[in-house]
Amino acid sequence: MKQPALNEIRQLDTDVRAWVFLPEEETPSITERGLLSGLAFGVKDVMDVRGMPTCHGATLPGMPPARFDAACVAMLRAAGARPVGKTVTAEFAFAAPGPTRNPRHLAHTPGGSSSGSAAAVAAGMVSFALGTQTGGSIVRPAAYTGVVGFKPGFGRIPRSGMLVLCDSLDTIGWFTQDVGLSLKLASVFMAEHGAPRPVEALSLAVLPCPQAGKLSEEARSCLQQAADDLRARGAQVQWLDAGTLVTETLEVHDGIMAYELSRSLLPVRQAEPEALRAQTNAVIDKGLAITLADYSNLAQRRKALSDAWSDLLSRYDAVLTPSAPGAALAGLDRTGTSAFNRVWSLLGWPALHLPACENPQGLPLGVQCVALPGRDMALLKMADGVHRVIDRRLTSAVAQLSSPTASAR
Repeated sequence: MKQPALNEIRQLDTDVRAWVFLPEEETPSITERGLLSGLAFGVKDVMDVRGMPTCHGATLPGMPPARFDAACVAMLRAAGARPVGKTVTAEFAFAAPGPTRNPRHLAHTPGGSSSGSAAAVAAGMVSFALGTQTGGSIVRPAAYTGVVGFKPGFGRIPRSGMLVLCDSLDTIGWFTQDVGLSLKLASVFMAEHGAPRPVEALSLAVLPCPQAGKLSEEARSCLQQAADDLRARGAQVQWLDAGTLVTETLEVHDGIMAYELSRSLLPVRQAEPEALRAQTNAVIDKGLAITLADYSNLAQRRKALSDAWSDLLSRYDAVLTPSAPGAALAGLDRTGTSAFNRVWSLLGWPALHLPACENPQGLPLGVQCVALPGRDMALLKMADGVHRVIDRRLTSAVAQLSSPTASAR
């Protein structure tokens, strides 16, 4: 794709509000050669980019520019890519939303917490953007904005240079327009092994996960259509019900996230209490009430759940499951539920959102594709073929962002 200049990005961003920081001048590439040469990217404002402040979506005036890049940003620079600026995040990558709007329909949320990164890619401002996921902060915004969102397996991308809120959950990933670029980005961080398996050779489990919440008819139909399309191409497809595994996994994720996040943000609350909104303070209070003994018990349950999920799904090449209960919610005061993503965040398995269709209002729908730990590259390779089979999106343009009627949508 043609890379918009900074002034074009600013114009596009008038209505979308994906960026919290853009420099006065374009950041030069450090190399003209490399796997990602010529590509510009956004960085979620919880990761450092040298020369740019990191404010974590909070009211923290006077934050100095970072002296060094986060490790992942440095690796992408070394591959020839160029960071454009910092994208909006929900406050401290949790729930209190920023000002970003969904490029597909400006009156709807882009999801969170990696809202600005998803919106910047969906609006064509950059080739890709970095995000993070603790619960559903990559997969859900990708689903709401109609782009590919990849959450690697836990620990696959170095986190040096970012504020880690949940030490056993936080994972860096990215947004792209297609699986091919996502695979190229992954190869910067991971070794490639083996050729992709053709669709007709795949064994796939389909997990609607009703225990995570009620799916809209449109989301259910999208999952069904994807499964039917893949079966028609020769894939072996089996529908499963994980039962109480889902509810217990969500419960354990909730407790671990609250415990770890509360202790990470306690220093912020002590030093800058006015920087935190009510939603963030509420989870800090909740987490501080969880004892170390409780947390240890949650960790033991997590290990048992990991074994149980592996036993259930290890025979399959991948899992198809909802990315979100439906299309993007109307309004900007909430970012939607991460219930359909948290199982895979707790397990640390790689997960990928694939756009597949649109609802009558032109809002995107798709499916989440998941694989077991260590199968990140295999997941991306198979997903390229899977996406070609299931993608039934109608041809439609992104909202006319600067039109007189855009803000009324």
